[in-house]
Amino acid sequence: MATGSRNEGQIPKALEFDRILDAALEMAAEQDDWSNLSFVELAKYCGTSVNHIRHYYADTNAIANAWFSRALEAMLTADLEGIEVLPVKERLEYIIWRWFEALAPRHRVTSQMLGAKLHLPHVHHWVPMIFDLSRLVQFWRETAGLHAGGRRRQIEEVVLTGIFLATLRTWCRDESLQQSQAHARLLALLTRAERSVPFWFSTDPH
Repeated sequence: MATGSRNEGQIPKALEFDRILDAALEMAAEQDDWSNLSFVELAKYCGTSVNHIRHYYADTNAIANAWFSRALEAMLTADLEGIEVLPVKERLEYIIWRWFEALAPRHRVTSQMLGAKLHLPHVHHWVPMIFDLSRLVQFWRETAGLHAGGRRRQIEEVVLTGIFLATLRTWCRDESLQQSQAHARLLALLTRAERSVPFWFSTDPH
């Protein structure tokens, strides 16, 4: 359903970014295919022009990036009060899963976005994804209270990256209620890491 025309000049920029993003997500859900999202149809849906949307999002990949940024914001604004008293494994599980939970309402569309980014002709998307993943891992480490440097930090980053990618692969295919299979996969991987790299699950950086 179209959101209707508005006096665009009076809409705060941040709200317009969100309005267009929400409209694109709704359209993709109705069309059942993210890759077919058209800026022409999106403009009609929003009651505006393609040129107006272009000032906010250069292409559909930029819209996808905004959706993942929203998930990151939800993760970082989670209630972390008292998290420092939890075991490190539980801290990581809570923080990482908050990111997945933020994306869950658009599970199918999110999976399609990731598929579009990884599509072979879209190799220009791969390098930015690597940097985005690196930043995401750093946020997980810092929020979980992992502040080690040197060799230990490198091991933590490699292990966390592997855990995330394995969980993400399961999550994209998981049609169970609230992606419970992916959640179980995350817990199993964290438990395995705790057993194989025990020093990682101590906040002592030495």
